[in-house]
Amino acid sequence: MNRFLVLLFTCYSCFSYAQLTQQEKINQQVRNAEQAKHAELMRIMDQGVELMADGKHEEANTRFKEVLKSAKVVPTDLCFYFGKNSFYLGKYTQSIDWLNKYIQLRGTTGQFYDESIEYLDRSKEAFLVVREGERKEAQNILTTSYDIDCGPSGKVICPVCKGKGVIITKGAFGDTYKACPYSDDHGYLTCEEYNKLLRGQLEPKF
Repeated sequence: MNRFLVLLFTCYSCFSYAQLTQQEKINQQVRNAEQAKHAELMRIMDQGVELMADGKHEEANTRFKEVLKSAKVVPTDLCFYFGKNSFYLGKYTQSIDWLNKYIQLRGTTGQFYDESIEYLDRSKEAFLVVREGERKEAQNILTTSYDIDCGPSGKVICPVCKGKGVIITKGAFGDTYKACPYSDDHGYLTCEEYNKLLRGQLEPKF
């Protein structure tokens, strides 16, 4: 009887191990497919960057939009590339939106921070000149439609309280302080909270 139980347990263990091994193979195949897709999207984005550098902004725009259409989460650097290229296409609202998102996510330490500030200022100046025409434009692609990759930290400075954790309101009798209803005590949002805030879906905590 004991031998039978031992044999039964051994068979069950082998079967369970075989199932686990098969599931691991499936999981690895899924990971490999995702990595291959990510690598392909990065290749397409790099093509867009090269086209933009060559002054082929419409073609670059097509490549960037292809990445936006297929990526689950938008690479942070694409915020800069798409914003810069949008300036050359005369889509100033779109340029301002995407460049602002890059600066919010990368801050002053971002690789393209100085260039982002430059093109952000240029887009704002140009927008003021062609404001009426820009209002009629219906093809702006705004970041509120996408989930943005917040980087390895998974946290972003809250754009509502600017990372202070409190909202300061100036009044006739001095400043008033109110805890930020969105960020944590240190003025940060998680990546999920940040993307919800962009879409207007983040509920205040109080």
